[in-house]
Amino acid sequence: MMNGFWGWGWGFGPVFMLIFWGLIIVGIIALVRWLGEESSPSRARDKTAAEIVQERYARGEIDRQEYEQKMQDLERRG
Repeated sequence: MMNGFWGWGWGFGPVFMLIFWGLIIVGIIALVRWLGEESSPSRARDKTAAEIVQERYARGEIDRQEYEQKMQDLERRG
C-alpha cells in the first residue's frame, strides 16, 4: 500500500533535486563565460588591414619603408 508513495515519490525526489540544481549551476557557469567572452576587447570588432599594419609598425616588426609600401598597397586596393 505504501509502496507507491515511498517507492517513487521519495526514491526519485533527491535525484531530481540534484539534477535540478546541477542544471542551475551549469546554466550560471555558461552565462558567466558567455558574458566574459562578449566583453573581451579582442572580439569587440575586427581590425582593418591598415590598423594591423600600423600596430606592426608601432611594435617595430616592420620598418618605415615597409610600412609606407604596405599603406600604399592598401590605398590602391580600395
